[in-house]
Amino acid sequence: MKILLIFFLSLSLYSDILTIYRENGIKNIEKQLDLELSKKEYWSEFLQDKDTTFGYIESYTDILVCDKSKSTLSLYTKDTANKYSKQNTYSAFTGKVKGDKLTEGDLRTPIGIYNITKKISNVDSFYGPLAFVTSYPNMYDKYRGKNGSGIWIHGLPTEQKRDEFTKGCIAIDNTSIKCLDREIKIDKTLLIINPKDKHKEVSKEDLTVILSNLYEWRYAWLYSDLQNYLKFYADDFKRFDGMNFKQFEKYKKRIFKKGGKKTIIFKDINIIPYPNTKNIYQITFREFYKSNTFVFRGDKTLMVYLKNKTMKIFAEK
Repeated sequence: MKILLIFFLSLSLYSDILTIYRENGIKNIEKQLDLELSKKEYWSEFLQDKDTTFGYIESYTDILVCDKSKSTLSLYTKDTANKYSKQNTYSAFTGKVKGDKLTEGDLRTPIGIYNITKKISNVDSFYGPLAFVTSYPNMYDKYRGKNGSGIWIHGLPTEQKRDEFTKGCIAIDNTSIKCLDREIKIDKTLLIINPKDKHKEVSKEDLTVILSNLYEWRYAWLYSDLQNYLKFYADDFKRFDGMNFKQFEKYKKRIFKKGGKKTIIFKDINIIPYPNTKNIYQITFREFYKSNTFVFRGDKTLMVYLKNKTMKIFAEK
């Protein structure tokens, strides 16, 4: 029955698109398809069989989860069925002081979502055979005024003794760090640091709202609908360069007045609930933007929260 319903709905949409093409040409078909991408019905169906254990993830095949309360680092890898399954759990040392990292030298391990930016093979013997550098501080850290740097995943001293804690890094034994090196691809690995164990699957309903809103935001942007574009921004919005909502509104008014055809494509979308928060999500994607006067191809990050079942952007880079 369900497959039959989808079939008839598809036929209906197909018929609508043909009619639009017959009467108005190809440009209006593109606009109709852009609108369809903003509908919850599409995303609800799309997400039905997706693994949303960690959120909606297109970019990453490997996920490292550090549980600070249990002093563990676990590796989850996407299998042939596109499900994340646990491969290993390593005992880990974390920062001497409990809580989230706030400032340089506070001896805390940060709580958040990070990329692995590179591997360092030639490290001081105190850090074992190798180290992975993380992207701390990320955009959300900077938004909250957090600072510091040099948060690594590394091994244990090969020549020295050490305490059972770190200055903020995550340390695992040398056999484990070598094993991890063999098992992950740096550019396909995400690190999630939690203050405590978390295994609750992310709500598909919330992800449906965010994905449909993301494409409704794109639709308004694409067709220069400033009012509907700005409705997705929080009053306390702050861009990475410090621009507040009022300044951003004026800036976008000037841009949208130019009109003209735009191309906006999102790829490698990732929507992940931010650790130790309620209803806050990090969205990242690869964006291709082209207008008559400007071309951009690169990474985009949005920090959003859900309010009354609507996505609100409060930080952007």
